[in-house]
Amino acid sequence: MNESKEDLLLHPVRLRLILSVAGRRVTAQQLTRELPDVPQASLYRNIRKLVTAGILEVVEERLVRNTMERTFALPNANLLLTAEEVANASPKEHLRLFTRFLGLLLGYFSRYVHSARVDVVRDHMMYRMFAMYLSDAEVGRLGRDLNEVFSRHAGKGAGGARRRFVIGIVSMPDGGDPPQLASKVNGGTSQ
Repeated sequence: MNESKEDLLLHPVRLRLILSVAGRRVTAQQLTRELPDVPQASLYRNIRKLVTAGILEVVEERLVRNTMERTFALPNANLLLTAEEVANASPKEHLRLFTRFLGLLLGYFSRYVHSARVDVVRDHMMYRMFAMYLSDAEVGRLGRDLNEVFSRHAGKGAGGARRRFVIGIVSMPDGGDPPQLASKVNGGTSQ
């Protein structure tokens, strides 16, 4: 059975693999060390699925002690699901995708807070929510601004004082009044 792009990308282990590879070249051995809670057989099986689907690519192969060592990278930086890919999703499908996203984020957070060296100040750990009143144009601009900021920092490689950070962002209307009603109320023409 062929998996959809959504299922390939949002599987908890595969998404962790993708995030681990993002912006660099890594071997399966390095991934094994970075994801010690993932059984090696599961890790290799999920790497193989991602390579077969074209989500990961083998960028180098070399013989190490009679074993072929492969180095992996992402073929392109934009693996996110596009608006077109989710435009026709049902509410149930959106909840499934969002639940997987939250589960992955919760997994990263849980591993962090249960680690032996937690220091939320030193680690710049935060979780926050912001409520803002924005027009469609303003929220569009905010999204472009965030993409610009993240793009500027996403290409930086490991090394020196750099540590990996996982940053998750969710944006949605609050679910309050629909725009037409809100404008009538704010304009003083509410009945």
